[in-house]
Amino acid sequence: MDWSIQDIARIAGTTSRTLRHYDDIGLLKPSRIGHNGYRYYNQAALVQLQRILLLRGLGLGLPVISQVLDDETDAAKALTGHLEWLKQEQHRLARQIASVTQTIEAVKGGGEIMAEDMFNGFDHTQYKDEVEERWGKDAYAKGDSWWRNMSAEEKAAWKQRSQQLGADWIAAATAGIAPDSAEAQTLAKRHVEWLTGIPGTPASDARGKDDAGKRDVKGYVTGLGEMYVADPRFAKNYGGADGAGFVRDALKIYAAENL
Repeated sequence: MDWSIQDIARIAGTTSRTLRHYDDIGLLKPSRIGHNGYRYYNQAALVQLQRILLLRGLGLGLPVISQVLDDETDAAKALTGHLEWLKQEQHRLARQIASVTQTIEAVKGGGEIMAEDMFNGFDHTQYKDEVEERWGKDAYAKGDSWWRNMSAEEKAAWKQRSQQLGADWIAAATAGIAPDSAEAQTLAKRHVEWLTGIPGTPASDARGKDDAGKRDVKGYVTGLGEMYVADPRFAKNYGGADGAGFVRDALKIYAAENL
């Protein structure tokens, strides 16, 4: 069974012009061309189109998508990775929806907004003992004081930034781009900047210091990358062990070249 280009455009929510462009650049070839010159697509082509649209949804450009499709020819394996990322996004959005719904109900009803409800599921003290053991009590005290002195709006912004960073890492890993690619290294730069914004971390404390301080940051960043892979609690933030491995490799390359 196959479908005409008009059928696929309607079903997929795209346009015939877009599908013809995908054909012209070799991204999505029709399975056959009828005697009338119309393009027709079979099931394999539909699977390919679904992958393309998913990757477009992740913000990737067409040249990168072409490379990803060439590198990962096993459609089932690739779509399994996409599905894992979508589940992560579904979970993140469900929690945000519940949080915002509670806030709206409280505001409309004139009730008191509870920070614990607004930020349900975020416990910044859960790693207290580990932080003190790894980097000392002063490191934890600085970070704890920083968090407690933030307003609700600042906490929400910081949490959103953290979640978005994690989601972007998962998207990049799912897309199959290389750790040394420009996209991955941009993410690594964002990650290091995110770390330097948290008081008490070696990355934050080394800002403005000499080369010795920078070397400490390099060791800290690469060490965190290894921890992301080794500890399932952290790996889950990046879609599992494979995603965490991608983050580790990208951070290691960034640290070697920039820290």
